[in-house]
Amino acid sequence: MQWIGLNELREKFLAYFESKGHLRLPSFSLVPKDDNSLLLINSGMAPMKKYFTGEVTPPRKRVTTCQKCIRTPDIERVGITARHGTFFEMLGNFSFGDYFKSEATAWAWEFCTKVMEMPVDKLWVTIYQDDDQAFDIWTKEVGVSPDRIVRLGKEDNFWEHGSGPCGPCSEIYFDRGEKYGCGSPTCGVGCDCDRYVEFWNVVFTQFDSDGKGNYPPIEHPNIDTGMGLERLACIMQGVDNLFLVDTMQKIMQHICRIADVKYGDDDKKDISLRVITDHIRSTTFMIGDGVMPSNEGRGYVLRRLLRRAARHGRLLGIDRSFLAEVAETVIAENKGAYPELEEKRAMILKLINVEEESFAKTIDQGLQILNNLIENHSGEVLSGEDAFRLNDTYGFPLDLTKEIVAERGMSVDEKRFHELMQEQRERARNARKNAGADAWAGENDILADVPETKFLGYELASTPATVLAILKDGERVDSATAGDEIALILDQTTFYAESGGQVGDVGPISAENALVAVDQTTKNHAKNYIHHGTVQAGVIAVGDHVETEGDPENHRAIMRNHTAAHLLQAALRTVLGDHVEQAGQLVDETVVRFDFTHFSALTVEELRRVETIVNNVILNGTAVDCREMPIEEAKKLGAMALFGEKYGNVVRVVSVGDFSREFCGGTHVDNTGKIGLFKIVSESSVAAGVRRIEAVTGMNALRYMNGKLEELNAVASAMKAGSAAGLVQRAEQMTVELKEKDRVIESLNAKLADMQINGLFEGAKMVNGVRVITALFSATEPNALRTMCDKVRENAPNMVAVLAATHDGKANIAVTVGKNALEKGLNAGKIVREVAKVAGGNGGGKPDFAMAGAKDLTKLDEALAAAEGIVAEMVAK
Repeated sequence: MQWIGLNELREKFLAYFESKGHLRLPSFSLVPKDDNSLLLINSGMAPMKKYFTGEVTPPRKRVTTCQKCIRTPDIERVGITARHGTFFEMLGNFSFGDYFKSEATAWAWEFCTKVMEMPVDKLWVTIYQDDDQAFDIWTKEVGVSPDRIVRLGKEDNFWEHGSGPCGPCSEIYFDRGEKYGCGSPTCGVGCDCDRYVEFWNVVFTQFDSDGKGNYPPIEHPNIDTGMGLERLACIMQGVDNLFLVDTMQKIMQHICRIADVKYGDDDKKDISLRVITDHIRSTTFMIGDGVMPSNEGRGYVLRRLLRRAARHGRLLGIDRSFLAEVAETVIAENKGAYPELEEKRAMILKLINVEEESFAKTIDQGLQILNNLIENHSGEVLSGEDAFRLNDTYGFPLDLTKEIVAERGMSVDEKRFHELMQEQRERARNARKNAGADAWAGENDILADVPETKFLGYELASTPATVLAILKDGERVDSATAGDEIALILDQTTFYAESGGQVGDVGPISAENALVAVDQTTKNHAKNYIHHGTVQAGVIAVGDHVETEGDPENHRAIMRNHTAAHLLQAALRTVLGDHVEQAGQLVDETVVRFDFTHFSALTVEELRRVETIVNNVILNGTAVDCREMPIEEAKKLGAMALFGEKYGNVVRVVSVGDFSREFCGGTHVDNTGKIGLFKIVSESSVAAGVRRIEAVTGMNALRYMNGKLEELNAVASAMKAGSAAGLVQRAEQMTVELKEKDRVIESLNAKLADMQINGLFEGAKMVNGVRVITALFSATEPNALRTMCDKVRENAPNMVAVLAATHDGKANIAVTVGKNALEKGLNAGKIVREVAKVAGGNGGGKPDFAMAGAKDLTKLDEALAAAEGIVAEMVAK
C-alpha cells in the first residue's frame, strides 16, 4: 500500500466511478438550496435529497461527487482533540433506482483492493444483523471471507431518519494494528478504540418506513455511499489524525512559520495550531460559497470560527492579522478541485482580513474585562449580565466567553444571557419572515399538468399566445370576468418574470373580447410564467388567443437600469478592487439598487470616479451582447457569476464590450447609449461588509436632477440668495455673521456671569471652613452654567458652587470646586452625583468640575438645599 496525497485520492475515486458509468458532478455549495432544514451542507447526500425522493429528476441515474461539508456541533472540541474538525470532504457514489447491492459492494471492494491496493488482511466488512442478502453478496459474489464479516445491530448498521426511505448499511473497516488497540480480549470491529477505522459506508435504501415499525420495500431501491476523504487519506498516508494529512500539514506549517512554533513541542500550542488549521479551512470554503459574517444563522457560524481562530492566534503570540495569509495556502491546496476558491480569492482574503481586524479592535479590551471579571469573581458561574455586556459592548460571542471561562473551571449563566438577548432574537426572527410568501401558494401543484411557458421577451416586444390556465382565489377556473383578480398562464410570453433581482413586467394582455391589466409577473419551479392582474373588460377564458402587449416604456426603463447595474459592478471593481461582489440587487423601472461586498463607506472621490466610469461607457455607445453558451466557455471568457450562486451547464452571458461580462438571465438594452445618463443618489451600509448604492438612469436621472435644482432654488429663496448660483456666496456670508453673533453672545454671557457670581459671593455660607454657594436659574443654557463655574474657580479658590438651571423643559446641575477646597478632599463629581439623586438625576465629572441632569424639576430647590449637608459630610470625612 503506497502513500497517496489527498488531492490524488480525490481524483482517483471520482475517475474510478466515472469509469463505471457515473456522472461526475462538482461539489454543491455549502449553502443549501431550497432546503430550510439545514443551515449548512453536512453530508454527501444532503444536496441530493430531492433526487432520492423523486421530487427532482437527477441528471443521470449514476452520480459521483466529492462534497464539501461543515459540521459544528462539536466546535468546542476542535483543537482539544486531534479527531474533531468542522470541515471535511465526503466522497460518494450514488444510484437513483439503477444498480444496487451487487454492484455497490463489488466496486467498493475493487476500489479498495485494486485501486488503493489496501491489503485484504487489513480489511473488515460489517453488515446489518438481518441482511442475509448482503452477506451472500459479499461472500459469494465479491469473495470476502465469511470470517471477516461482522454483523452489527440497528444502531450501527441501519440508516433511518423518521418516516420515509431507509435501509441497512454495510461498512468497510481498516485494521491499523495492535498498537492502536485497547488491549481488551473483546477488541474488534465496532470497538471504541483507535485500532479499527470505518472509512466506507454504503446505504442500501430499499424500504419506506411509516414511522410505526413497518418497512414495505420501495419499487426502485437506491445506493448512497459515503467515504470521508480525510479519513481515507489518514489510512493511505499512515498518519494518526486528519491534522497530519499532507494538505492539512501545509496549512499548519504556514501557521507555525508565522508564530515561530513547532507542532508537537507544546500541548497548549498544539491545540491552537489545530483550531486555526481547521477553522481557516472552513471559513475559506464558506466565504467562497457566498457566506458573509453576521450575528445569526450560517453567518454567525462563520464569524464564530474566524474569531475563535483569531483568538488562538493571540495565544500563539501572533500580535497582528494573519488569517488571510494562511487562507492563501488553503486556496493553493484546494483550487484544483474547487476552482471557485481561486475565482473568489480577492473577496475571500479581503473579508477574512477585515473581520479579523474588526475583532482585534475589541478583543484586547474585552479579554481584559473578562479576565478581571474572572479574577474578582468568588463563585463558579459568570453572570448572564456580564456575558451579555461582553457580547453587546465588546463583540464577544457567548461561545467564546464560555470557552474562556471553562478554561478557568467556570460556567456562564446562559439562561439569564438568553433572556437579555430575547428582544434582539425576536427582531431577527421578524426580519427573516418572508412577507407575502403565501401568495399564490400551491401553484406548483395546481399547475402540475400545464407545460412550461416559452419566453420570447429577449427578442420580441409582444407576441400572440394562448391561455393555458387561469387562477382565481388560488383555484383553477375556466374563465374570468371584468373585476376579477386573476393569474394567467400562457403558452408563450414576452413578459419577463421576476427573478435575479429584476422585477417582472407589467402592462396589458388583450384578447378579442377581453382586456387584462397585468401588475406583476412571476414564475414557478416548473417555469410556468404567471401573469397576475385584473380583468379590465370582457371575459377571458382558457383557450383564448391573446396578445402580450405589455408596457414598452416601463420595460425599456427596467432594461436601462439592469444594464446600468452591470456597468456599476464593473466600475466598482475598477475603483475599489476585485473583492467587490454582487450581494443582491433590485432593478425596476425607477431605480438601480445594487448591494456589494465592501468594508467601508465610499468617499466622495470614489463615488465620483465610479459615476464617471459608468457614464463614459454610456457615452461611448458600446454594443451589449447577450448569448447562451456552455458554462466552461463563459468562465474562460471571464464572465462573472453571482456570488454563491449555482449554475447549470449552459448559461446566458451579457457582455458590454470588454468592460463587463456577467452571467445573467435578465433583459438589457442593446447599446449602452440607450441608458442616457447614470446618476448615483445614495450610498449606505446594509449589513456587515455589505454596502448599497442606489442610482437612476434615463428620464429618471433627469427628473432627479431637476428635483434637486428645484430644492436648491427654494433654499436660495429662503436664504435670500437670489438664485441657486448665489448660494455659496450667501452661505459664506451667513457663516461670518453667525460667528460674529456667537462672539457677541459669549461676551454677554461672560458679563452676565460676572454680575450673577458677584451677587452670589455675598450670600456664600461657611461650611466646615469652606465657602458654599447655591443658586437656581431659569431659562439658562448649560454653557452659561459652565461659564459661571469657571468664574468661581478663577476668583474663589476656597469655594464650592452648586448651580442649577432650567432650559426648554430640561434641568441641569453644575458643581465646581476651587483649588483650596480640593485640597480638603472635596470632589465635584461626587457632590453632583449626590445632589442630582435628590431630583431623580445622575451624572459625574472631574474633581474640580462636574455636571448632571435632573429629571424632576419640582425637586431642584430640595436638591440645592441638600448641597450644604453633602459638602459638610464630605469635608468631615
